[in-house]
Amino acid sequence: MLFRSPSGLGTAAYIRPTMIAIQPALGVHPANAYLFFIVMGPVGAYYPEGFSPTKIYVSEEYVRSAPGGTGFTKAGGNYAASLYASRIAEEMGYTQVLWLDAVERKYVEEVGTSNIFFLIGDELITPPLEGTILPGVTRDSVIRMARSWGRKVSERRLSMDEILAAHKNGSLKESFASGTAAIVSPVGQFFYKGQVFVINGGKTGPLVERLYNEILQIQYGVKEDPFGWRMKISG
Repeated sequence: MLFRSPSGLGTAAYIRPTMIAIQPALGVHPANAYLFFIVMGPVGAYYPEGFSPTKIYVSEEYVRSAPGGTGFTKAGGNYAASLYASRIAEEMGYTQVLWLDAVERKYVEEVGTSNIFFLIGDELITPPLEGTILPGVTRDSVIRMARSWGRKVSERRLSMDEILAAHKNGSLKESFASGTAAIVSPVGQFFYKGQVFVINGGKTGPLVERLYNEILQIQYGVKEDPFGWRMKISG
């Protein structure tokens, strides 16, 4: 079968290696037979909004993963825990769910299928890799690129109280998600404890716009790749 990759700007060939158990048995135990396959498909903008700011719903009642679990892996079971809260968010008009930690329900972790970043003052903050969130490739790209520009980037715990305080005093400048399909996606507002909080006037901020353009141009070979991320796979 011939697969033709899309060529328009902002499109890509999405590649996902997948493995499932195929042992013909019932029971809770590791399987002894597996099927490995690769799913490929052309993709455009991941969110309906495209690169326009999205709206996110902060879930207080439900959690995606907990310490000691499998939240740090790309496993199908991780998605099951997210579906009900995602449906609630969708019915309320929100694109994704911002998950909080499972222990105290106060520290931000991930947003939907992506890692999350907040720009507070001059500090770009993203949750640390402590076993409950995915160590995203694009997350790493954002961190390395922002630091190469001389920007302070912190991988630390960030509470909703700190975010609300920053929103109130005006130091919350931007927020965005990062992921393979979306690259980076600006967040224009979030819903928390019955209130709507608008970020940067609901507009795309300069940092996320610069990150999007720089990463996209490196991916397409328009700009030089100073990080060694690109690899030529065909003539």
